[in-house]
Amino acid sequence: MSLNLHDADTASAPIVHLRPQLLAPASSEPAMQIIRRNGKVSPFDSAKIAVAMTKAFLAVEGTSAVASRRVHESVEQLTAEVVAALMRRAGEGRTFHIEDVQDQVELALMRSEHHKVARAYVLYREERSRRRAEEAAAEATSAVAPALHVTLADGSRVGLDTKRLALIIGEACAGLDGVSAAPVLAETTRNLYDGISQDELALASIMAARTLVEQEPNYAYVSARLLLDKLRGEVLSYVHGLPTSASQADMATRYAEYFPAYVKTGIAAELLDPELARFDLGRIAAALKPERDLNFQFLGLQTLYDRYFLHVRGKRIELPQAFFMRVAMGLAVREIDREAKAIEFYDLLSSFDFMASTPTLFNSGTLRPQLSSCFLTTVSDDLDGIFKSIKDNALLAKYSGGLGNDWTPVRGLGAHIKGTNGESQGIIPFLKVANDTAIAVNQGGKRKGAVCAYLETWHVDIEEFLDLRKNTGDDRRRTHDMNTANWVPDLFMQRVDADGEWTLFSPDETPDLHDLYGEAFKSAYEAYEARAKAGGMRVFKTVRASDLWRRMLTMLFETG
Repeated sequence: MSLNLHDADTASAPIVHLRPQLLAPASSEPAMQIIRRNGKVSPFDSAKIAVAMTKAFLAVEGTSAVASRRVHESVEQLTAEVVAALMRRAGEGRTFHIEDVQDQVELALMRSEHHKVARAYVLYREERSRRRAEEAAAEATSAVAPALHVTLADGSRVGLDTKRLALIIGEACAGLDGVSAAPVLAETTRNLYDGISQDELALASIMAARTLVEQEPNYAYVSARLLLDKLRGEVLSYVHGLPTSASQADMATRYAEYFPAYVKTGIAAELLDPELARFDLGRIAAALKPERDLNFQFLGLQTLYDRYFLHVRGKRIELPQAFFMRVAMGLAVREIDREAKAIEFYDLLSSFDFMASTPTLFNSGTLRPQLSSCFLTTVSDDLDGIFKSIKDNALLAKYSGGLGNDWTPVRGLGAHIKGTNGESQGIIPFLKVANDTAIAVNQGGKRKGAVCAYLETWHVDIEEFLDLRKNTGDDRRRTHDMNTANWVPDLFMQRVDADGEWTLFSPDETPDLHDLYGEAFKSAYEAYEARAKAGGMRVFKTVRASDLWRRMLTMLFETG
């Protein structure tokens, strides 16, 4: 049932008997006029307000209410209120915009507590607004299409394929609640210009959909599907060596023919393990599920596009399902029935029921199948050991490993160096080198290197260690890109609770403390404290345990 207000099709409305004074304003008053959406002006007719309200009531109460006196009286009263409200708002010209009239109708219905009727009226207005937007978008597209051209990669120009643009946007919106192709198409068309490049054309629709995400979250899926169309064009053109594109519907058959070509291209580019070509690629390709490409939201697919998909000189060669299958094949390469295992694991990955870690996603199925996420090492107390650890960090980070270095065995500030008869500068300068190495070796630009330094609470450098991530002080003794972790023994917390003292040592004089815990640690630690008080330790420092604890908490709050 339509609820038209001041539209031309009110002839089909139910018969409504109205009092004469509601049909038009008194003849002694200046004529009232309505400005329509197209800018035309026509005489004001309050009967059309009554007709629209009656339709709203009937939409809620059913057609049987057409003879209801209660409905007729309510409509007459509400129409009079709307007209009175308009008169109070009118200027000397006594001219109203159609939207102002409809706003007053909504207000009158809400104030009279006809909430369901008001809702029916609001829904009708939204539906009419959507239809007008679709019609405007269609007109805009047909108007600009003949004048627009797209510049191809070789510099040639072709006419804009408006039908394909509408098809791809419509396909991206299909099956999603609360989204419409019309506003995306209209915004895309508004941002086009003659001679636009292929990449800019693809981005125009993606950005148009992204601007609507705040209104309706499902536009995040629309944006992802439009990015997917850009990716398909890039991948298929490179793998097949010819300018080509495909819609999502086309990929139901295109994936199977693309996948063997993708494996061949990846092996030729020395990106994929040649062992993948020895799989039954026909069986593997038949197991791909193109419809799962539609499960991505924009941020997820954009992250895969930027960091994870294999590329040759910046041109992607992987589509999402090929990416998941490549990872699965790399993990199944030593299985007996490796095709079955690869397909089984592919189903887990592509359905998002399980997701492998980043190093596995980066490297599985490649020439360097490093699949581990984290590497924990202990740094030894000599220059060879320190710089070997830094070199190991660089090599491990190159292929996406996260690093954890235990620096507790390295002697502290002021400790004696036998080889030079000098004093140690402690661990802080070496941590600065480790921090800068993590920045320099950033996994080929895919993501920042991740390194964490660990130190026990009794180490004499613990106070400077806690300051490593501060934003103030000597920057040469700061590591802004390194995570830090402080191992806290039970004995320290007991001293905090008792408001006792805590002694800091250099590990070259207390070599066994690092490997002890519990009662054994307590006995050894207290023995070293007694030796220090007797003057038998070269480097040590006594602090109040609660003060050191507060310093830990302060740094935790300041820097995380």
